[in-house]
Amino acid sequence: MAEIKWEIKKELGSIGEGKWKKEVNIISWNDKPAKIDIRSWDAEHKKMSKGITFSRDEAKKLKELFNSLDLDTLEM
Repeated sequence: MAEIKWEIKKELGSIGEGKWKKEVNIISWNDKPAKIDIRSWDAEHKKMSKGITFSRDEAKKLKELFNSLDLDTLEM
């Protein structure tokens, strides 16, 4: 299995607490263009869980989707 390389370009925020924190960052994976990335990380950013990445256009559409929702009325 090939080694995975990553560079956190900017930390945007954390949406979780605990030993592993769910974070929103801008990350370049394997020297490719950076994307918005959401996943859990250990405190040293050496280990991570599976996550999801978004291009700028995908992030804009996701933002529009969340802005259109009334989260207080969703059954969850």
